[in-house]
Amino acid sequence: MVDAGRENAGANGVPVRTELGPIPGLDLQARYNSGRMGGDFYDAVMVGSRVAFLLSDIAGRRAETRPIAIETQRAFRASAAEFFGATDANLMDGTAMLVQAINLALLKAAGGVRFAPTFVGCYDAQLGLLAYINAGGQTAVLQDSEGTRPLPNVSMPMGLFSHLTYEPSMMALEPRSKLLVVTKGVISCRSGSTHYGAERVLELVKESGADGAEALCQRVLEQAKEFSKVPWYSRWRKEESLLEKADDLTAVAVVRTAGS
Repeated sequence: MVDAGRENAGANGVPVRTELGPIPGLDLQARYNSGRMGGDFYDAVMVGSRVAFLLSDIAGRRAETRPIAIETQRAFRASAAEFFGATDANLMDGTAMLVQAINLALLKAAGGVRFAPTFVGCYDAQLGLLAYINAGGQTAVLQDSEGTRPLPNVSMPMGLFSHLTYEPSMMALEPRSKLLVVTKGVISCRSGSTHYGAERVLELVKESGADGAEALCQRVLEQAKEFSKVPWYSRWRKEESLLEKADDLTAVAVVRTAGS
């Protein structure tokens, strides 16, 4: 597993690494399976006391989605700096405008409609608040003092309508609370006709104990890969077709550290 940010790209296709220094009270990590086939895309940036991050699953294969991800990353970083640069910037308004800018950049880069379920979050390290928009219903599981449950409030996927507006939701991240977001490739992993599914993601978070963000990401990807492993006796017949159908497996985890 490696940091998903290492595969992002900026101007002229030159990779821009997602590198955040220590974030007060927050552990934020992303990991992906090393076999990149599709359009999974992760990035994060810190502006003042706010940390903005996104996880997108752009429809299509790697070669065609990479240029779209390049432009999306550029818009994400520039817009985050613009909307959260002021010390009095409103968390909810800034998140809404950020998502709108990402959506417009994605549509423009794609040259039209491009289905792209995307989770965008903005965490205020001073207030311990997270504003988020789950555009398209990426599987997101939250664990806090109230238990472990899917994160609610799903909105329309990005990449479909240029004039669509998005309304963020907001929640307080308690110390020791955890959020795990995974792309479709994870829950679509199959063992025969059975999918790995969102319920297994929920159970993994429920049983995660003191795991940090990196361990959460690694465990869900390893478990999904193991779940879909082809038996040795049929591997010779299925290997080629499975490679053709392979999808990206990407996970992002956010953990608020104890005592923060």
